[in-house]
Amino acid sequence: MEQNILQNSKKIVIKIGSSTLTSEDGTIDRTFLENLAVQVKALMEMGKRVVIVSSGARIAGVGTLGKWSRKEDIHYKQALCAIGQVELMDSYRKVFHSHGIHVGQLLLTRGDFEDNARTMNIRNTLFTLLDESVLPVINENDTVSVEEIKIGDNDMLAAHTTVLWGADLLVILSDIEGIYNKNPNENRDAKLIHVIDDIEEMEKSISIGSKSSFGTGGIATKILAAKEVTQYGASLIVAKGKKENIILELLKGAEKGTVFISH
Repeated sequence: MEQNILQNSKKIVIKIGSSTLTSEDGTIDRTFLENLAVQVKALMEMGKRVVIVSSGARIAGVGTLGKWSRKEDIHYKQALCAIGQVELMDSYRKVFHSHGIHVGQLLLTRGDFEDNARTMNIRNTLFTLLDESVLPVINENDTVSVEEIKIGDNDMLAAHTTVLWGADLLVILSDIEGIYNKNPNENRDAKLIHVIDDIEEMEKSISIGSKSSFGTGGIATKILAAKEVTQYGASLIVAKGKKENIILELLKGAEKGTVFISH
């Protein structure tokens, strides 16, 4: 299923979570970024257009500065995002440039998707960058968005971007293999759900969990993102981002994740 959807998708949004993008010490995982660049270049050479939605600014700020990590004051959080966003984009620029790909940054807020003029400006910028073979890298503008600094929010940012751009597919690269019927960290008999064509029925049959990362921003926001994109005709794939060449392996049918099918 993933193989067919990826092969038939011309416009693909790839969302990268913080845990996928960073190493255990909080620094940018250059090995992952290198592999991502290889995969994006391969997709482009197949004639596909790609947009990236990337988390990681705040945790990159902690890794860069080496302090403030425990401060919960909103101003410190926003300051960390301001510092980390520079490190984040510098990493994207260097790695993708070495593969012959230029990148462009778009920092957006919820309000950008609620104002028609701003939405049109985003679309125009996206289309211009893509027409010139520049890879757009989108993130939440966390330095000015107070309520958006929370786990999983960029799943919804990626969904909004997918709809606004009219993409065929959203691929969420996460720290999980896909959607399970129960928390795999707590249940050995948890089973990966490969295909979901009825989200509401699926929600009735799974246990999302409580306060673990599995439940808080992990699964809940991915289901919300799937609801949004599928009603606009796009599909969504959740897969484990740290697996080498995960997107290309999905494309070959050699790996599995969870597919939400559009209707």
